[in-house]
Amino acid sequence: MLVKPVGEHTFFSTEDPPPQKVFFGVGSSKQLGDLASEYGKKVLLVSDPGVSAAGHSHSAKEIMEKSGLEVFLFDQSIENPTESSVQDCVQVAKEENIDVIVGLGGGSSMDTAKGCNFILSNGGRMSDYWGVGKAKKAFLPFIAVPTTAGTGSECQSFALISNDDSHKKMACGDKKALPLVTILDPELTISQPHSVSASTGVDALAHALESAVTVKQNKKSVRHSQLAFNLIQENLPLVLKDPSNLEYRGKVLLGASHAGAAIEQSMLGAAHSMANPLTVSKGVVHGIAVSMALPEIIKFNASRRTETNFQYAEVARNSGLAEQDATDTLATQLLLERVCSILSQSGIPDSIATFGFTQKDIPSLASDAFEQWTAQFNPVPVSQKDFEGLYLSILNKVPSGSKLLV
Repeated sequence: MLVKPVGEHTFFSTEDPPPQKVFFGVGSSKQLGDLASEYGKKVLLVSDPGVSAAGHSHSAKEIMEKSGLEVFLFDQSIENPTESSVQDCVQVAKEENIDVIVGLGGGSSMDTAKGCNFILSNGGRMSDYWGVGKAKKAFLPFIAVPTTAGTGSECQSFALISNDDSHKKMACGDKKALPLVTILDPELTISQPHSVSASTGVDALAHALESAVTVKQNKKSVRHSQLAFNLIQENLPLVLKDPSNLEYRGKVLLGASHAGAAIEQSMLGAAHSMANPLTVSKGVVHGIAVSMALPEIIKFNASRRTETNFQYAEVARNSGLAEQDATDTLATQLLLERVCSILSQSGIPDSIATFGFTQKDIPSLASDAFEQWTAQFNPVPVSQKDFEGLYLSILNKVPSGSKLLV
């Protein structure tokens, strides 16, 4: 991911996608028309009802129309998009014969836009692309404009689409699905309710920490993970206290995108495996679900693998949470305390019992978590029995101030 200053842009070929360009700064979304016009004349703007209600869809459409573009709005993206909801978007794109796609919104809008690109360019259904690299034809140019600071989807080549019947999330990845251009404008995040700023922010925090330690962790992912963690842990609490501050919001937005770039290189781990069943079962908001699992997964990983404990400790040292000569155990402890403090400030519940879960739900949740694809990237193998114990821990959650490493 290369961050470019406001006002700079370059033309890209869709045959051989180049490195992604990211434009960051207050007001950077105003150049959307100029950027989109370099790729074609007929734009599909993919958004959702909430983004449209906030006025962002209309503004983006107007900006592009002033650049001489025809813009067709699909603002019916749904939370946790499905194969059928993607097909609805594809139908609009086909009818209008569009040649550029712009995704405006949170992760659901981005996933819907990417899914539409898969089908429009390569045909079939999303289940045909479950996995990596299954699309053979070139994609249409795709520009991502996030209005939330959380998923990092704007810096990833995966579309997460749910099966209509089983509700299983299908990770459909292809390097051609990575946005050619991403625009990060903190002004667009101002309209978020406090609860959304909190839940998306802690989701990004989890992305930074999970991607830092997976089995696919590498120099590139570590760089992005560390940058993401530094930006988010320093600025998310400030955003929650002062929601109108564009400097703080901009840094969290940039951090979330760095976390997305880290996922692109490194994938995620068992906290996300635990989160998806909570969402499917009782509709727990994804960011809340994953952040409730995160401290227990950090404890689980650090206590079972020395190298992973060291990796967490390095994140703490490099962020200034721990002294450089602190032991790995102390540094990881300080990291956990900071994570729990941020979760508390974000209003994350201590227990999944808050959402109506009981001990009877644990076996089913553990079975579903064990089958989640992100579990395979966790640095420590997690059995179904392990997942039962982890869910039990967040059912009978210890108070936030308790010692976390045992």
